[in-house]
Amino acid sequence: MKITAQQADDVAALLRDTARAEILPRFRRLAAGDIRTKSSPRDLVTEADESAERVIAASLAERFPSAMILGEEAAAADPSLLVKMADAELCFIIDPVDGTANFAAGVPLFGVMVAAVRNGETIAGWIHDPMGDDTVIGLRGEGAWVQSEDGTRRDCAVAPAVPLGSMVGAISWGFMPAERKARILPRLALLAGTLNFRCAAHEYRLAVTGGAHLLVYNKLMPWDHAAGVLIHAEAGGYSSQFDGSAYSPNRHTGGLICAPDAASHAEALRALIGAD
Repeated sequence: MKITAQQADDVAALLRDTARAEILPRFRRLAAGDIRTKSSPRDLVTEADESAERVIAASLAERFPSAMILGEEAAAADPSLLVKMADAELCFIIDPVDGTANFAAGVPLFGVMVAAVRNGETIAGWIHDPMGDDTVIGLRGEGAWVQSEDGTRRDCAVAPAVPLGSMVGAISWGFMPAERKARILPRLALLAGTLNFRCAAHEYRLAVTGGAHLLVYNKLMPWDHAAGVLIHAEAGGYSSQFDGSAYSPNRHTGGLICAPDAASHAEALRALIGAD
């Protein structure tokens, strides 16, 4: 099966409506008890995450009754869901509030991400920006675009390829093991500039609209990357895991690097990740 244009529009509308009803009313209004930690002090969940995931999951289950629905918060409660995802013919993966740390701190840089995965291959992705009130949509083989509420579309395109010394990259090194961190941090000086939004949704959005050349991640949970990697590819970009293999939402380790094309990707991978 494929996700039709009408279904893509319907899911975008669902994310917009959920953000307006469940996320934005809680922004900068969270009580102390509305913010909790999960696996570590850096791993937060809020009432907005849980409420938005319930609404999105229930609606997707109604629209796609045979699909598995995998939410980040549901997987935190039941990690076996990640294993079950690998066997699902169709699975929708939900990140109800990507950038929860920003959201909890009152920083207006967070998003809502959903990916549709068929037999292990991402076939559609959505990244909704609640503050900007538009959605980046990608359909496998059909391109990627930014869509406003009124249906206005603007095609996505990655930045033109440039030499390593002219690249700007979003580099998420906080979850790297110590030895990799020690190797990559000095090498970042080879780039023209780096950034870290603490929000994959906005980092992918920046890359697929030409605002940055490179994305580098170590932690690979599918709700953070399945939608973004597909949209990046549909916007003309090239990506792989650190070992050169293709990204898969069923593989959760091994790092990820995205660049405008294969040649600039190879240069960045060799310079930043390659052995000394």
